[in-house]
Amino acid sequence: MFHKGQLIPSSEEIKEQQPLPAEGKKIKAERDALARDVITGKSDKFLVIVGPCSAHEPLAVLEYVRRLGRLSEKVEEKLVLIPRIYTNKPRTKGVGYKGMFSQPDPEHGEDILKGIRTIRDLHIRAIAESGLTAADEMLYPENFAYVDDLITYNTVGARSSENQMHRLVASGIDTPVGIKNPMSGSIPVLINSVYAAQSPQVFKYHRWQVSTDGNPYAHCILRGRVDNYGNDIANYHYETVMQIAESYASMDGITNPAVVIDANHSNSGKRFKQQIRIVKEVLQNRACDGDFQRIVKGVMIESFLEEGSQPHDIVFGKSITDPCLGWADTERLILEIAENV
Repeated sequence: MFHKGQLIPSSEEIKEQQPLPAEGKKIKAERDALARDVITGKSDKFLVIVGPCSAHEPLAVLEYVRRLGRLSEKVEEKLVLIPRIYTNKPRTKGVGYKGMFSQPDPEHGEDILKGIRTIRDLHIRAIAESGLTAADEMLYPENFAYVDDLITYNTVGARSSENQMHRLVASGIDTPVGIKNPMSGSIPVLINSVYAAQSPQVFKYHRWQVSTDGNPYAHCILRGRVDNYGNDIANYHYETVMQIAESYASMDGITNPAVVIDANHSNSGKRFKQQIRIVKEVLQNRACDGDFQRIVKGVMIESFLEEGSQPHDIVFGKSITDPCLGWADTERLILEIAENV
């Protein structure tokens, strides 16, 4: 049985009440173009999508993004840094902290309207204070309309990549959408998801029948897989990437073949320090093989001010969900990426 709570205003109403200022719109347009050009190959820069597993505390996220903005100025000739401001958290068992969208305060109950307002304020401030626009996971496709004017890079998670609505909404987004391989690791399912997202679609979205042009910037993210016994199996290696390349080539209608490597999750077994080694292996493969270099357009890294994780928000800038690299390791790794791409 459903129990109605507070009425949530439409996305149009929320945007009117909390608009992105003109300077923010200018920054976003420029950043969107940078990200698109990497995916299409117009630019040979490298995407680094980096930040906390979940953005649970605005002040800590803003401090992180400000640091990333200063670092971006040092590496902007080689890298496009995109901060992770992930405000929706998938839960394997369906219970627990589900992210800022649902719980703006992780120590208290759900308040979705406050969550939406908190997220918009966070993004608007982050853009103004860092000059960077962010990435988020499109966990709930209907909610995307509340932030579509703020986000430069979207992901579809491993649990959602086979979901029809995620694919349909991704087809209407005009910026890069990375679709993660399903938990099983199935390459055919992943490629079919990219094909669907790149194809024109007609469907119901909110109260409207909508049509889309297809998203030519939809692409694969390799995040590792989980076998039937719950073991993490990495899939960032050369062989899997080349299998993706072959699958792209065999599928008529897919443009801009691209892969982003998620260095955490099942690729690292959530051993956060392994992200450093994994990223270095990706860079080495890019240096050794031109085909690998052409298709691998970036990496995803989970990182925050303080390394590791904690069950409750006690240490400022430390994850309350998956463990993350700390800032010192993150800065060193990003500078090394810039030297080797």
